[in-house]
Amino acid sequence: MEQLDDRILEHLNEEPWSSVSVMNSRPEFRASKARIRERCQMLASAGLIAPIHHDMYEITTWGMLYLKGEIDAAHQPWPSARALRG
Repeated sequence: MEQLDDRILEHLNEEPWSSVSVMNSRPEFRASKARIRERCQMLASAGLIAPIHHDMYEITTWGMLYLKGEIDAAHQPWPSARALRG
């Protein structure tokens, strides 16, 4: 997990859903739109967030449990970058 991942999860925990563009416009996200999109894809593959529409995501129960410290992200599946490219 990266610091950006935590920011994404915290943001989605406060909002019912959000898009990559909205996150990119927020000052707490000091990352490019492409980097935020990449991390969202990784978090979605791990089951911590879920896509609801193109580049729009919501936090999952697993994501909420991670933020509460009730699960360890090291035990979640992480795909390779190659798998994300299709």
